[in-house]
Amino acid sequence: MLDTVYNVIGGAFLISGSSLVLIAAIALLRFPDLLSRQHAATKPQVFGLILVMCGMALIVRDVSLAWTALLVVAFQLITSPISAHMIGRAGYRTGGIVPEDLVVDELGDDLDSARVDHVGPGRTKSK
Repeated sequence: MLDTVYNVIGGAFLISGSSLVLIAAIALLRFPDLLSRQHAATKPQVFGLILVMCGMALIVRDVSLAWTALLVVAFQLITSPISAHMIGRAGYRTGGIVPEDLVVDELGDDLDSARVDHVGPGRTKSK
């Protein structure tokens, strides 16, 4: 009886996690700008992966596989914010992000304080 409950909950986690990953993939195609796509690539994709790994651990119920899934989730949680940060910085510096569309522009303030001239899209020149 308990095995059936674990399988049903695990299956629900797998379906909901897969749905989140599918929604994130569709959003990558539909969203218009870099920051919206970046949000869609990081937030629901990571949560979907967590749900899929939990569902897999509940269905398989193997300790070594559960530890492996925990490591996959941990590395995803560590690397996803770093990669999103670097994509945002690269997009800003290459002209993929329009600074006028931002509410707060901390990177522009930092670049101005570092005395960096914008020589054109994607190119900077230090003074």
